Amino acid sequence: MTLTGSLREYRYHFLLVLVVVAALYWNIVPPMVADWYNDENYSHGFIVPLVAGYFTYIRREELAEALVAPSGAGLAVVLLALAQLTVAWLGTEYFLMRSSLVVLIAGMVLYLFGSAVFRLLFLPVLYLFFMVPLPYILYDAVAFPLKLFVTKVSVKTLQLMGVVVLREGNIIMFPSTTLEVADACSGIRSLVSLLALAVAYACMMTKSPLRRWVIVLSAVPIAICTNALRVIATGVLAQYWGARAAEGFFHEFAGLAVFAVAMVLLVGVGALLKTKDHGEGDGK
Repeated sequence: MTLTGSLREYRYHFLLVLVVVAALYWNIVPPMVADWYNDENYSHGFIVPLVAGYFTYIRREELAEALVAPSGAGLAVVLLALAQLTVAWLGTEYFLMRSSLVVLIAGMVLYLFGSAVFRLLFLPVLYLFFMVPLPYILYDAVAFPLKLFVTKVSVKTLQLMGVVVLREGNIIMFPSTTLEVADACSGIRSLVSLLALAVAYACMMTKSPLRRWVIVLSAVPIAICTNALRVIATGVLAQYWGARAAEGFFHEFAGLAVFAVAMVLLVGVGALLKTKDHGEGDGK
């Protein structure tokens, strides 16, 4: 039986499963969506389900004709997800609670529809992990060294430009003012969102696994370098026009401009790899 036939014949069974899943996560998903809205680090969460839906949509013809062969291995994954949910709920660990939904979806697809359907939906389901906010202990572990690195690079660059500046940790000291490199300027905010977009962009741009990895991994230096430029620009304004010139509107505008530049660079990497694809194709 194909997936289309299975969905049609067992539609009420699947509807019941969806109701049970909704009941399990009724108090878990809405707070996660609230985090997307309130925390700028995870505002990309709103587009993650849409991108996953798009990945599913472009596979619609293959999915419709895929043969359904329920797999017992999927039941093990479902039980693992429920165990993860239970342990996380008892320990009030939000990341594990929320990510258990993605594990549960993967297990249900494998158990109800089998490996053929699971292979087609593997990328869309895996992509859903990007919608789950990272645990703060991991976030801080990445953000702190990034802050120090961006601060060091920015101070060295400012000194090469002739700006009188000293550094103490993530604090940049000018003769007339002092600036702090916060988490938002470390690159972690851009990095999380840029990685999510880079994966989607890579999967749309090329079928080569190597080139996909190049695009995704390029998001890391792009996010760090563009945020270093943001700190350098802020430092120049603070040095010559005072701290107020680097705050308020400029600070908000700089954040948007940095992300826009990062996106342009990411697209540029993809375009360069695509050009190489054409070049190799012409050479054959």
